Amino acid sequence: MKKVILIKNGELVLKGLNRSTFEDMLIKNMKRRLMSLGSFKFTKAQSTIMAEPEDEDVDFDEAVERIKKVFGIVAFSVAGVTEKDLEKIKEAVMDFLGDELRSVKTFKVNAKRSDKKFRYKSPEICREVGGYILSNIPSLKVDVHNPELTVTVEVRDKYVFVHGNQVKGAGGMPVGSSGRAALLLSGGIDSPVAGYMMAKRGLVLTAIHFAAPPYTSPRAELKVKTLASIVSKYSGRINFAVVPFTEIQEHIKDNCPEELFTIIMRRLMMKVALRIAERDKCQALITGESLGQVASQTIGAIACTDAVATMPVFRPCIGMDKEEIITVARKIGTFETSLEPYEDCCTVFTPKHPRTRPILENVEAAENAVDFEELIERAVEKTRFCSVE
Repeated sequence: MKKVILIKNGELVLKGLNRSTFEDMLIKNMKRRLMSLGSFKFTKAQSTIMAEPEDEDVDFDEAVERIKKVFGIVAFSVAGVTEKDLEKIKEAVMDFLGDELRSVKTFKVNAKRSDKKFRYKSPEICREVGGYILSNIPSLKVDVHNPELTVTVEVRDKYVFVHGNQVKGAGGMPVGSSGRAALLLSGGIDSPVAGYMMAKRGLVLTAIHFAAPPYTSPRAELKVKTLASIVSKYSGRINFAVVPFTEIQEHIKDNCPEELFTIIMRRLMMKVALRIAERDKCQALITGESLGQVASQTIGAIACTDAVATMPVFRPCIGMDKEEIITVARKIGTFETSLEPYEDCCTVFTPKHPRTRPILENVEAAENAVDFEELIERAVEKTRFCSVE
């Protein structure tokens, strides 16, 4: 039996006159994600997008797994396609859902008749199909309130679709619908989660990683690139930038007060990131900071860091505790990679007693005592770029 994927696009239905623009962007993202599996035809009809494989040898199971990770989809169903004939509908239900029906104890039938010319009304379809199921599997019971399996029959203009329970989608907005932002991506747990959460709100990601060889190893860089690759399963292609940061960090260590190392370092990271973000046409920065988690993430420290920002800085993890962030990291598959024991540049020059309540004027005075501008320009010029997906 021919199979299709019926996609529900959630909050896009609230977009009014712009709805078709968002739906077209969602379809474009799905096409790109499924491209390596074969050709798919996408059709919009009645608040549903249908994905139909055009090649017989398509890996349909893998297509379903990829659809699960496309932002903008609230739920979807794998459906069998049959003709608009009641007897064939009943047979199709047993052929397509027989194994699932035999694995549960309770079910119900839900019919949707958008083609009002079809001679049987929805209650009649439910009664006929339900009776046919019970005649084939007498051990089943009908439960209209809380069934283990809901058998849905959708009578459309050309075909009838039959499917079981809906599969939960990734939710959010189609990537690209909200612009582009630059993610400051370390090797820790928080920043990949922050990137995932903002991609879910429709942002295309550029990832910026600060490397400090020889204090950090090539394996540390590879680890971060792997994290970007995992996030890209949800966000789509990520522009990946590696900034050589050793020279700047050594100047901070040699010329700035130790208790301000981290704050000044983060301010200079922000300055470098802003220039790369502008080059990549980003409209915001993203960080993985959680309020109060470490000394550089107090209100005072964040205020000192943001003082150099010339574009919005998004911090989607700001109100989450570590366990909440870890839960998301496990869900998206970045947690185990984040635990790999390779240092990033933020941990190499950590002061023993960092200032948790820095005063902006003091931080600016310490930073301005050193000419960092040439170092920043050199770091931006030597930044390496590639794409990750």
